Amino acid sequence: MRYQISGKQIDIGDALQVHVKEELGNVVDKYAERPTDAQIIFSRSAHEFVCEATVHLSTGLTAQAKAHANEIYAAFDQCSEKMEKQLRRYKRRLKDHHKERANPVELSGASSYILASSDDSGDEEPDTLQPMIIAEMESKIPSLSVGEAVMQMELAGAPILVFRHEGHSGVNVVYRRDDGNIGWIDPQNEA
Repeated sequence: MRYQISGKQIDIGDALQVHVKEELGNVVDKYAERPTDAQIIFSRSAHEFVCEATVHLSTGLTAQAKAHANEIYAAFDQCSEKMEKQLRRYKRRLKDHHKERANPVELSGASSYILASSDDSGDEEPDTLQPMIIAEMESKIPSLSVGEAVMQMELAGAPILVFRHEGHSGVNVVYRRDDGNIGWIDPQNEA
């Protein structure tokens, strides 16, 4: 597995890098087959250290975890525990996912935009209905089953996931509802 360990305005020492590789390697090898790479980013938020970890599996699934602590090693250890809990929870489904899928998850390219929020106080009419684009990025949309999409959303800790349904190749959305349940939007194209 390839590791990319970096710090945002923090110097990451060799001892921490060795600790991260050993601990995260043990966790991922225990619960997931064929991890390809891991990205670990350390940063500071006021007096706390923040550790964000992302692990990509060869089938296209991604697991993410984030933790805060007063010490950098403690931040990583908490992040590693969260990653282990996620992978343990989905271990059986991850193993089944690997057995059923001979090829990696197919990814489609898509454009992703960040739009400026309106700072209007509500008193004035906006000059235009076209929002201002602040940033443009490339996103990947995976081809998954609904169950795999829900698992991917949970592993990533995301509130929403856009995916291409494997059954009919239509674009679908799964999202976490306010009541804690999962919502699924499947626009069927009737021809």
